[in-house]
Amino acid sequence: MSGERTARGVEVRSLTGGEVLEHADALGAVLADCVAGGASVSFMLPFSPADGAAFFRIVAEETAAGRTILLAAFGSERVVGTVQVRLAMPPNQPHRGELAKMLVHRAARRRGVGAALLRAAEQEAARAGKTLLCLDTVVGGDAERLYRANAWSECGIIPDYALWPDGGFCATRVFYKRLERLPT
Repeated sequence: MSGERTARGVEVRSLTGGEVLEHADALGAVLADCVAGGASVSFMLPFSPADGAAFFRIVAEETAAGRTILLAAFGSERVVGTVQVRLAMPPNQPHRGELAKMLVHRAARRRGVGAALLRAAEQEAARAGKTLLCLDTVVGGDAERLYRANAWSECGIIPDYALWPDGGFCATRVFYKRLERLPT
C-alpha cells in the first residue's frame, strides 16, 4: 500500500515485519503514551516505552508471517499512530478480520490520524479478502465516535470486559463493518 496523506500531512503506511522491528521503539512509545493516558488496550500500569517495544517485536513476527497487517501513521517523520488488522481467524471464519490496537499518540489526536488509520485498515483488510471486520472499544471513549462516523455498526455492550490500566473494570462496545472485497 502506498501511503495515504491526511490534510495535516500525516502519512499512513502498511509495514512489513522488518519495518515493524525497525520502528518498534517508536511504536512502543505510542503504545506507552496511550496506556499512560488511560487507554484500556490490554496493558496495565506501570508500562514503559520499552514494554511497548517488546510487544511490537512480537507483532513483527505476526506481521512477517502474514497473520497481521500493521499500519503506522507518520507525522514529521515519526510514528504518531498505529492500528492492526488481525487476519488469522479460525477455519470457519476465513472472511473475517479483527481491528486491534487503534492507537494515536495524545499529542497527535484530533488531526484526522485515527480516521486515516481506520480507512487504510479497512482497505487493507478488503485487499486481503476480508468481507467483515470486528472490533471492541471502551464505552464512552473518543473511538466510539470515530467508528460511528465511519459507518461501523454497533452490536452491544459487554460490562466489566477489561480493566483500566490503573485497575477497575470498564465496559466495551462491540462494532462490525461489512467490506467489499478489493483486488489484491
